[in-house]
Amino acid sequence: MDHLLASLRAAAEPTRLRLLALAGRGAFCVMEFTEILGQSQPRLSRHLKLLCDCGLLDREREGANVWFTLPADHNGALARDLIARLPSNDPTLEADRRQAARVLAERARVASESFKRKGADWDEMRALELPAQAVEAALTALIPDRPALRLLDIGTGTGRVLELLAPRIRLGVGVDASKAMLALARARLASADTAHCSVRLADMYRLPLADASFDVAVMQMILHYAEDPAGVLAEAARVLAPGGMLIVIDLAAHDRADLTTRLAHRWPGFADTAMRALLAGAGLQPGEAVAIPGPLEIRLWSASVSAEASAARASALVA
Repeated sequence: MDHLLASLRAAAEPTRLRLLALAGRGAFCVMEFTEILGQSQPRLSRHLKLLCDCGLLDREREGANVWFTLPADHNGALARDLIARLPSNDPTLEADRRQAARVLAERARVASESFKRKGADWDEMRALELPAQAVEAALTALIPDRPALRLLDIGTGTGRVLELLAPRIRLGVGVDASKAMLALARARLASADTAHCSVRLADMYRLPLADASFDVAVMQMILHYAEDPAGVLAEAARVLAPGGMLIVIDLAAHDRADLTTRLAHRWPGFADTAMRALLAGAGLQPGEAVAIPGPLEIRLWSASVSAEASAARASALVA
């Protein structure tokens, strides 16, 4: 009761309610909050600390920035309930939403310009003229149809996988090693429909996530960049719960040597036998691969946490 009362007291202030309403649209940093609300950074920092202390907001440090999001636990549920009770036609909240849209558009523009300056295309599917729509349909068909699904998108890029699967999941987390990519993803995910999805800076070899904390993990078009694919798959398997599924979307084996130089691919796609061996080596039970034809064939490999791996984890926890 004391914690609930503390949370309600923290929320019972106009600026803090406005901050919660904005966080319900996605992640923002302090500087963006100051631009949207037109208040000083010290003032907003005090409000944000109160909201974080009582658990209504989560904070995630990323270099010099700190990002604020709604938590995924029961505190987040309370925050979302409070947000749902706010009047949608309130003039102050409407003004905040307009300012937030401007800030998010500028965030996406800056990130996109960063890629253009480097001569890079942030959408590899588009750059290679691959059938993105067919891939997305195949991915959606592989996602288990059950409630309370927790999804991890490794190498989230622009956050498209999270946006696509948001209606099917309870919680979505995307990780990427590129701050510019994360800026694009946060702009894409800044809506009430994707408020249960968040992104964070992370190395795919060392995920800052607990064991067995996700039901599904997706890796789209990133494994061909990995120096150590076996290590990446083993780390992905570590965070999957018993019965969890890993879906790897990548190029089938090809002979396009130009891709290794022009796009810095480390591997020329993957043959089915090689991928099945990699998945089995990570303690996963490979399923059937799905082939998507195109200028370069794409494959979707799915695998689940094997009974032996689940038993080994349970034994380790008991020990």
